[in-house]
Formats: sequence, C-alpha cells, structure tokens
Amino acid sequence: MKKLRLILIGLIVLLIVLPVALLWHSDDQGPPPTTTAALAPAERVARGAYLARAGDCMACHTTRGGAAYAGGRALHTPFGSVYAPNITSDRDTGIGAWTADEFWNALHLGKSRDGRLLYPAFPYTNYTRITRDDADALYAFFQTIPAVRQANTAHALRFPYDQQFMLAAWRTLYFKPAVFKPQPAKAADWNRGAYLVEGLGHCSACHSARNTLGASADTLSGGMIPVLGWYAPALTADSEAGLGEWLPDHIRQLLKTGVSPRATVFGPMAEVVRESLQYLSDADVAAMAVYLKALPRTGERSDFERSKALEAVQFLAAGAKLYQTHCVDCHGADGNGKPPAYPPLGGNRALTMDEAVNPIRIVLNGGFAPGTAGNPRPYGMPPFAHVLNDTEVAAVVSYLRSAWGNNAPPVTGLDVNRYRAIPLD
Repeated sequence: MKKLRLILIGLIVLLIVLPVALLWHSDDQGPPPTTTAALAPAERVARGAYLARAGDCMACHTTRGGAAYAGGRALHTPFGSVYAPNITSDRDTGIGAWTADEFWNALHLGKSRDGRLLYPAFPYTNYTRITRDDADALYAFFQTIPAVRQANTAHALRFPYDQQFMLAAWRTLYFKPAVFKPQPAKAADWNRGAYLVEGLGHCSACHSARNTLGASADTLSGGMIPVLGWYAPALTADSEAGLGEWLPDHIRQLLKTGVSPRATVFGPMAEVVRESLQYLSDADVAAMAVYLKALPRTGERSDFERSKALEAVQFLAAGAKLYQTHCVDCHGADGNGKPPAYPPLGGNRALTMDEAVNPIRIVLNGGFAPGTAGNPRPYGMPPFAHVLNDTEVAAVVSYLRSAWGNNAPPVTGLDVNRYRAIPLD
C-alpha cells in the first residue's frame, strides 16, 4: 500500500513538473513586430513611454522618493514580501544588457533573463496578452531610462513559496501564455478596450478575487486587495460598481479625471487615475468605457431585512446623530451631497456592498480624490480616526448603509478595529 501511494505521488509530481519543465526551458518570441519596427526610434520610445503610463509600471518599480524605475518597492503578499526589480538601463543591476527577446519573455512567459520563473506579483498573467509590437516599444522606452546602479533586493518569501519548483507547479495550474486576439464580431473600440483592461491595464489584478494560492479568478467580479486592505468592487455587478446603469461618458469621466456625476475614486484607484489613466488618450479611455459597459452583469442582491430590536434602532440613531455633527455640512441632510466635490451618499454603491471595508477606511483615514488635469483642485474628506472611536465609526457607517434608500447590513466596532491599524500605503 505504501509503495502504491509513493508511485501515485510520483506520477502526480511528474504530471505537474514535466509540462512546466518544457515551458521553463522554452522561449516564445511571438509574432514578428510590424508597427513598432516601422517607427522611427524617437516615435518608438514615445510609444513605449505612453504604454508604460497605461500599464502604471512606475507604481511598483519606483519607491517613494526614489529614482524612477530603480525598483526596491516591497509588495507585501500573504506569502511574504516581493521586491520590484530595477528596470532602468543600468547594465549590471537593471535591464540595460537585456535584449528585446528577453524583455518579451518576461512579459509574455514570466521568465527572467537567466531563465528563472518570475513571481506573479509581477502581473505577467495579464501582460502575457500584450502584443510583440507593444512589448518592443516598452523595451525601447526602458532602454532610455537613465541608468541607476541599485542592486535588487532579494524576495522575503516563506518556505515553500520561495522555491522555484513550487512556482513551477503554480504556473501549471494557473498560467497559460496567450497574446490578445481581437474578436472580429466586436467593434474596434470594444477590442481596444478589452486589450487595455485585460492586458496592459491588468485591472483583474485588483478587481478579481484570489484563491488561497494567490491565483486571480480574472473575472472582474470584485475582490479584496489584501496587501492594501481595500476592496476593489465587482465591475460586473450592478450591486457593486453598478456600471450597467452608468452612461459610457460617466465611466470615461471617472477613469480620466477621478470624478463623475455618479462617483468619485478614492484609495488605490485614486493613485491609478492620477499616475496612469489621466494620461491615456481620450480614444483609449473611451474604449475602456465601452468595454466595461458591455461586460456581462449580475443583478441586485435581495433586500436585507433590518433588525427592529431596540438596540439596533438605537445604534442607527447614534450614527444619525454623529452624521449631523460631522458630515451634514458637506453631504447634506438628504444625502445628495454636492457632486463632484461632495459625493452623494444615497444610492452610493460604495456604501452598500457586502464588504464594508471601503467606507470604514474612508471615515477613518479620509477620502482624497486624485488631482488630475480634469480635476485640478480636488476636494478631500478629512480623517476621523482621531475623533471617533471604533463603535462610533461603526455607528455612522451603519447609518450611511441604512439611510436615503440604502439597505445594507450594519458593521461593528470589531470590523472597524480590524482596519484601523492598516497603513495607507
């Protein structure tokens, strides 16, 4: 019996490792570039600079106050910390000695120059869809980044997640290289939007749930961002982002400026808009809006049945009193606010999602819309963590989730305490 068990384990390991071993030692140079190859060098670099903005590469590869693209930023995961590498043109510590083919393999196959498998904190599971033309433009741009001699920081992952064979097994289960292919039946703007959302923009890295091994469902159906302690709402659910009810132009405004008549972005999305999306062309942002608007939708949740117990009623009454003291001047007694400066609260999906972490964190830490060309003087909401205790924050958030037609479950002081100590970055 013991011998049979060992044979079965050996077969399972072989089935996992053999396909990965073939991928591990293979290169896929992809289709030959056509558009990029025809561009003048300056145009190729400019194209790459635009694409680097669209992919928000600087967000991970630049530490706060550090040299651009010199790496070193820690990405804290449930498995340990992954440190973004130096991607400046330095030949020893950056990617200055890399070839265009090696750069393509990193994006498309998740392989480093020396053949090591890369950890999916680098979102090659999305970047694999990038075309060879765009990969070559990105390569040309990064080769012009001033060289910064800064050695890469070794990852600090727990065993066995720090082992390449474990990463190889993970890739067998959850990664398949595939360049984006337009759908002929869809319009050109839909296909362009799909390419940006699914590939370069890697939206599913935040807006999809992850399993216990960190693999993304890649469905844009919402998920916690465990590193940052925010919830990225489902882009496919009318009960969360609610894009099915939005006008495409309002989606475009939100992506481009951070504000719209329907909502304002806060938290990690504010950084995405400020550092990336505002620099995209109007045509590209409009294409993303078309694609997001066309995503399949799930309907509203069933109504929550609110408790009529005296304690529950008093809890909401305490929240209403706190609202009158701290919030009414901006958001109004009717909850209509004064958009876009003061977002409306009635019918606000950010307040009524099952996961209430976002309103809790905004009350605790404040809410700050991004400063963009289309919103150059953003209004911000002050933090109340130093004014309200956990129970009071829970009361006011619960009230917001119950007033002006909102109908979502209350939160508790324990819910608030869970997020009070999480840093903003």
